[in-house]
Amino acid sequence: MERAVKDESRGRLTKDGIRIYDSADFAGMHAAGRLAAEVLDAMADLVFPGQTTGEIDRVITKMVEDAGAKSATIGYKGYKHASCISVNHVVCHGIPGDKVLKDGDILNIDVTVIVDGWFGDTSRMYVAGKLPRKAERLIEVTHDALMLGIEAVKPGNTFGDIGHAIQSFVESHRMSVVRDFCGHGLGRVFHAPPNVLHYGRPGTGAVLEPGMFFTIEPMVNLGRPETKTLADDWTAVTRDKSLSAQYEHSVGVTETGVEIFTLSPAGKFHPTYG
Repeated sequence: MERAVKDESRGRLTKDGIRIYDSADFAGMHAAGRLAAEVLDAMADLVFPGQTTGEIDRVITKMVEDAGAKSATIGYKGYKHASCISVNHVVCHGIPGDKVLKDGDILNIDVTVIVDGWFGDTSRMYVAGKLPRKAERLIEVTHDALMLGIEAVKPGNTFGDIGHAIQSFVESHRMSVVRDFCGHGLGRVFHAPPNVLHYGRPGTGAVLEPGMFFTIEPMVNLGRPETKTLADDWTAVTRDKSLSAQYEHSVGVTETGVEIFTLSPAGKFHPTYG
């Protein structure tokens, strides 16, 4: 769900159409981001062989409702679930259902919540049972690529700097960055400019300014980067059926660098946290 749309929020827009939020708005994003991260923390104990992706989504839906928040994805372009759950070679937008997890399956769980009008969007990787070595390498590289991208976020840098940091690291490990999907602006809307590409050249693209809110969410494949979308018009898979992984944080540009809105309160952002 990374296609950007026009941001109708009030306030200053850059010449690139990117919304600049006020310093007071960071608190709203932290509240939304924290709830999204807490929901994903709770999923760590629900991912195991024999579990269904539909049951995971059911618990997510209830947690969001119990928190007095809303799911941004239920009803979005006809989508019916509070999460996307993408298993093994599914790149993104996997639909929860009757699929039963097997030992060694890896999966990305992606949630977006709305708290007092602010959107918190994040995803992370999980493993059912024992983590295979090649999957562990993929997950590690994808996680580290996200954090390197975030390190490139500071005023005066460009979105190309973010993409280059991710792409160069991933390709140095002989893996590939998916180009068919990207990060996006958010705040009081789900998707807005800019499109945050996970590849690029240093010094290109819009210049980062304090008050920009957006996601960084690299998708990394063990094989080639090409994807295809299945007949359900949601599920994207690797064309070569290689494993894929993704990590996502929502971030805000500050006067001196970056704040991450979706940090894991329980320190469970990586599946080997224990």
